[in-house]
Amino acid sequence: MPELPEVEALSAYLTEHLVGREIARIHPVAINVLKTYAPPLDALHGRTVEAVGRRGKFLVVTAGDLHLVFHLARAGWLRWQAGLPAEPPRPGKGPLALRVRLAGDPAEGFDLTEAGTQKRLAVYCVADPAEVPGIARLGPDPLDPGFTVQRLHELLAGERRQLKGVLRDQSVLAGIGNAYSDEILHAARMSPFKLAAKLTGPETDTLYAAIGDTLREAVERSRGVAAGELKAEKKTGLRVHGRTGQPCPVCGDTIREVSFADSSLQYCPTCQTGGKPLADRRLSRLLK
Repeated sequence: MPELPEVEALSAYLTEHLVGREIARIHPVAINVLKTYAPPLDALHGRTVEAVGRRGKFLVVTAGDLHLVFHLARAGWLRWQAGLPAEPPRPGKGPLALRVRLAGDPAEGFDLTEAGTQKRLAVYCVADPAEVPGIARLGPDPLDPGFTVQRLHELLAGERRQLKGVLRDQSVLAGIGNAYSDEILHAARMSPFKLAAKLTGPETDTLYAAIGDTLREAVERSRGVAAGELKAEKKTGLRVHGRTGQPCPVCGDTIREVSFADSSLQYCPTCQTGGKPLADRRLSRLLK
């Protein structure tokens, strides 16, 4: 899933390619991609894009008093198209979910695509981004200058959930997902299963620094990277996530995995759990 650094990079890329351009037409292709119906998508036709921004993992394209908002979900992506065909796309079984065509010749624009069978990519046309439920419930952005270490102390006070789940909760912190929560906890040398409320003051300070450093480094790596290359760039920058069985780049221990119904986490036992492997339900009989 695209997370804060990739969405920030996409926002910068679209700012460069969209701002000042006129939207000629928007074609929803997938049946369920559009989540709002008033105002209609065609209300954006003929409008000039004034700004592109990010809210958590959401992208917001502003054209006058209307906003095209989209969330790429787990398997979605944005593909810039330098030469679009004249005919509109037809609904089908392919990955194309929505196409935005800009005015001009040759016609440029972008496609939103989504692989797999779980179609969760979501598009909204709204007068205010806060009308999107997922944006309305967002917690503070960890890269916002107003997000201080004191604010993190307040968010974690009394929080009885494990750190991994807290970091992924968009109502607590906006933009962090499965991959960067693994990276942050590895940088902070903390177990993903540690209860947030049990962090000491110095440990919360360490976590705060790891959040900022990890995300800022990822954003910097993504800066200037073309939209089509961001996925590959993300993978090359990850230290533990998606690297089960490989050596930890810090200590050399073998990176381990814990699997859940619809996701998994990766961690280094030496760096994060005092050398003890965490229980994985698939391997629970071997660990008893």
